[in-house]
Amino acid sequence: MKQKHWSKYQLLHEVVQNPNIHIKGKHSYYSDCWDNGFEDSVVRYLQGDEQSRDWQLAWDVDQLYIGDYVCIGSEAVILMGGNHTHRMDWFCLYPFLEYIEEAYIGKGDTVIGDGVWIGMRAFIMPGVKIGEGAVIATNSVVVKDVEPYCIVGGNPAKPVKHRFAPEVITELLALKIYEWPEAKFAALKRVICGSDFQALKQASIEYDQQRNQS
Repeated sequence: MKQKHWSKYQLLHEVVQNPNIHIKGKHSYYSDCWDNGFEDSVVRYLQGDEQSRDWQLAWDVDQLYIGDYVCIGSEAVILMGGNHTHRMDWFCLYPFLEYIEEAYIGKGDTVIGDGVWIGMRAFIMPGVKIGEGAVIATNSVVVKDVEPYCIVGGNPAKPVKHRFAPEVITELLALKIYEWPEAKFAALKRVICGSDFQALKQASIEYDQQRNQS
């Protein structure tokens, strides 16, 4: 077992065993230095872990989808809806076993887009969709969807600002950089790690032209 230190991390595709957690690519990571790791400490109430893998439930299990190049800070929590049997439209919230099937209401899949950064001790509520390149500030509680390339913070989390101008975000999403082949991503990493969008767009065009000519 590796020695715990804040400079070390877990690559999610190497550690996730729950079939209801879907990891895209091989670059997303979790900073696990102060807890028991991504599956045991971050993901809560999701059927499919070691103890619940063989449970036969009367409902479909909400899924967790995590994109590529996602950075998850230490002690973050992703709350899933697998144990949500407290009906707020009923007079009593208590989950009586004889009515448990009626009490359960799925929250929907939780989706964390490519290139998202989730800050330390952030809390993601069930069924939330976080767009590409979004930033979740430390200690934030995310209760609703987050737009791509938006920075949110607070409890409940609210937009602070967008990382780029609206027209740049539109073009960034159209470029689909996280769908590029590994070779293209690696070749253009210098402009990806920069803030000159015209340089990024031009480099993408030139790369594709060279590939088409070869």
